[in-house]
Amino acid sequence: MLKSKMGSVPFLVWSIIFIMVPLGLVLWYSFTAKDTGEFTPENIFRIGNYSSIFLKSINLALIATVICLVLAYPFAWMLSRAEAHKQGIMMMLVMLPMWMNFLLRTYGWMTLIENEGIINKMFGFIGLGPFEMINTQGAVVLGMVYNYLPFMITPLHSVMVKIDRSTIEAAQDLGAGFWQVLFRVQLPLSLPGIISGITMVFVPSVSTFIISKMLGGGSNMLIGDLIEQQFLGSTYNPYLGSAISLILMVIMLLLMGIMNAFDDDEMQGMVM
Repeated sequence: MLKSKMGSVPFLVWSIIFIMVPLGLVLWYSFTAKDTGEFTPENIFRIGNYSSIFLKSINLALIATVICLVLAYPFAWMLSRAEAHKQGIMMMLVMLPMWMNFLLRTYGWMTLIENEGIINKMFGFIGLGPFEMINTQGAVVLGMVYNYLPFMITPLHSVMVKIDRSTIEAAQDLGAGFWQVLFRVQLPLSLPGIISGITMVFVPSVSTFIISKMLGGGSNMLIGDLIEQQFLGSTYNPYLGSAISLILMVIMLLLMGIMNAFDDDEMQGMVM
């Protein structure tokens, strides 16, 4: 028992230094007046002025998450049905872009979709374009999908590979068609992977700032850009920045709680 308690001490110290103390500072700054240092909820109330940025961030993150799910689900299913050695190779190829620096990957897309980029030059050879692709919301969503798609594929594959093929074959033998097998057998069994993938894609997407800055330009400011502006920009205001970070954290925790509730309900239904 003593050894067990002693073993948890490093984790406890790490949690206090790198989790509790930073969260405490965010809370303190969020409810502190910039000029007087007194307690005030003014910073929280001021966030209403940026409601359009919050809505845009959530909207673009939802679109990117849905696209990732639509692309990743069939790929993960086909991957889970492949031979074991092929699965290893394909998963390595999926994760290979993640070994490259995040900024370099995003710079690569800037080279591809800018007005004088490779894609517009290719369209020019057949007499089309140039098309306005960069500095748009579509470019931001594209960057989110490209960078976070592996986070959707990985949990889906880890769940689907455990689905017994005989379960699918039994449903087919009992007369279930393709869509019945998909919606009544395959989707319920893979729901934990879907929920994990949605969480892993939506959370970084809604708080991103590099992608929106590099691919979206100044006209597509998201929550991450707004927070960065308060800490690093000319309008330096860590009090408002902390308040925005706190509200974003609460929103993400609520969404994660809702998703986990769906996951728990589904697991209980499967047990029953």
